[in-house]
Amino acid sequence: MRVVILFGSELGTSESVADCLADELASHEVSVYDMTDFDPGDLDAADFHIVVCSTYGDGDLPTGAEPFFDTLDTTRPDLTGLRFAVFGLGDSVYGDTFNRGGEIAAEKLTECGAVQVGEHARHDASSEIKPKDLARRWAATLPLHSYAVV
Repeated sequence: MRVVILFGSELGTSESVADCLADELASHEVSVYDMTDFDPGDLDAADFHIVVCSTYGDGDLPTGAEPFFDTLDTTRPDLTGLRFAVFGLGDSVYGDTFNRGGEIAAEKLTECGAVQVGEHARHDASSEIKPKDLARRWAATLPLHSYAVV
């Protein structure tokens, strides 16, 4: 099964986590893309997608993810059958907007018919847990074995 990892980052942490997830999932065919370089028209229901997205400012998508989701909003592709998981990054000091970037990403994909699977990971920059450590543990929980390509 092909795994497509899309990251949206402001300072590079999401990219680092995406690369870590790719290493953890190396038993699959894995591709990693910056959302600025990925056309939502290329989303394929035959692939399993992982969205790694930070939160920027006051609960916004990072600048690098905005064009991807703006295009998704404009084109409204039918993503029925597409399965995805989300690894969000944020800081709990921001209260209500903690990890909002990943939540927005999930909302926008599900609005187009995609289905979120697995636990929505939410890394907290205020915790002592390093993002890559959480990513490694989270990758092991992904239900990739449940989705065989036929």
